[in-house]
Amino acid sequence: MITRQELHDIVNNGLWKQNAGLVQLLGLCPLLAISTSIVNGIMLASATILVMALASGGVSLLRNWIPYEIRIPVFILIAAVLVTVVDLVMHAWLYDLYLVLGIFIPLIITNCIVLARIEAFAAKTRPLPAIIDGAMMGIGLAWTLALLGGLREIIGAGTLFSGIELVIPGWQSWKVMPDKYDGFLLWLLPPGAFITLGFMIAGKNWLESRAMQRNYMPPAPLSPAKAQAS
Repeated sequence: MITRQELHDIVNNGLWKQNAGLVQLLGLCPLLAISTSIVNGIMLASATILVMALASGGVSLLRNWIPYEIRIPVFILIAAVLVTVVDLVMHAWLYDLYLVLGIFIPLIITNCIVLARIEAFAAKTRPLPAIIDGAMMGIGLAWTLALLGGLREIIGAGTLFSGIELVIPGWQSWKVMPDKYDGFLLWLLPPGAFITLGFMIAGKNWLESRAMQRNYMPPAPLSPAKAQAS
């Protein structure tokens, strides 16, 4: 079983406090390369969530049987098997999107988020917390990728949900900018990704700073008698 406080800490760490994209800055290669649209970001993040949750659970179950000296190769092997399964599934049922995401699907295995979280958390705890932690870390990356991809897509192309027809046939992207808007190519290139991610990190830090200010309780003023005595 998992306590309510453990669950709260795991969810808070994965979604916000230790967010892989905004705090730990792990997995920047797919984060910046694939986030040209919200659909690409969400689909790659969905594959990452599945791999992280299952890999964390598997490592946690086997942690007492894995020799310490070879733990890293075994962790990589477990994650590689899961990534291969996800890669084959997307190749079979989402082929057009598979072509768009390209090499970044198999490269999930090299993503620092997966191995770092397995080593830091899953290998040291029970299966259920490990699975939840892996999923929450993946979901934290998912909303980061979705927001980053959405902002870049709106500014760069003036649309939203571009490529959604590759996932849900019959659906179309939304035109969110005026018809005369020709797009801003820079925002669809790597510099636009760095700039947008920088603003997102700054926004997160600002929100946390405001929260700290609201929660700060200044010391109570001394009474005249105590002030005179001191």
